[in-house]
Amino acid sequence: MAKGKLTFGDIDVSVNVPAGTRVIEVSEKVGAGIIYGCREGDCGTCLMSVDEGIENLSEPSALEDKVLKENMAGKDMRLACQAQVIGEGETIVKPA
Repeated sequence: MAKGKLTFGDIDVSVNVPAGTRVIEVSEKVGAGIIYGCREGDCGTCLMSVDEGIENLSEPSALEDKVLKENMAGKDMRLACQAQVIGEGETIVKPA
């Protein structure tokens, strides 16, 4: 199974994770500063900045796209509860 490297820039912690892992799942375990509300992509609380490796994350769903637009998020921003690691490269994220 493919693995990707997920780095939380706010606490300078890197973790190798299997493909399909949602960012919020790892964020909670390592104590990163990405907070969340619903975990279902509705509230937008877990908005995060992707500093590098956005191509290593799943494409946003229609629901995530809607929430990102409602929050006027930039192209380098995603919802941690929706973004899944899919690539083998490094992805660097931090709270928005």
